Formats: sequence, C-alpha cells, structure tokens
Amino acid sequence: MLIPDKRRHAVALKALTDEERNEAQRKAITARTERAELKRALAAGDVTLEHVLERADQDESIGRMRTFDLLIALRGIGEVRAEKIMQECEISLNRRLRGLGHRQRASLLKLLG
Repeated sequence: MLIPDKRRHAVALKALTDEERNEAQRKAITARTERAELKRALAAGDVTLEHVLERADQDESIGRMRTFDLLIALRGIGEVRAEKIMQECEISLNRRLRGLGHRQRASLLKLLG
C-alpha cells in the first residue's frame, strides 16, 4: 500500500504478518478503551482536567486523544461550546492533548477551572 507523505511522495508501508496485525488491533482496542474510561471518569467528576493533562504526558494512548473530544466529555459542554473554548484558547480543532503547549494548557485550565 502506498501512502503520500508531506512532500507528495509515495511511501511504501511494510506488510504486516497476521500476528503483527492482531497485536496492533489489541493495542488499538486497549487505547480506545482507556480513552473511553477516562472520558467517563471526567464526565462523572472522578478526575479533573488537570489530572488528564498530566496523564497525557505520561500515557501515549491518552496523549493521542483529541482535545475537542476531551472537552465534549466534560459535563455541560457540547460541540459548539467546545469549539468556542478551543478558539478562545487558540487551539486547533485537530490538536491532540500531547501537542498542547504550556500556554494552551494554562488557558484551558483557567477557563474551565
């Protein structure tokens, strides 16, 4: 399979064995489950936004969560409000938690307290 890279050149992907493919599927399912559990805990008030941001630095599966999805998981925040919050904090809608800068994190924490 060929996938274009940023420079517009095709890059060949390594063919995976069945065992490698199964392991990748297990890892993906585990990561999705972790993110879903964290969003449920955040919505229930069991964890804080600050805790989630700290965990994103240490846990790769959490770090790959989109900031927009995290905001929607918060009680009382829907898609429209999450979009406004991200604009106010100068965060791209596609930004992942691990990709947030210090100012963006501080802005989110200040805004959502």
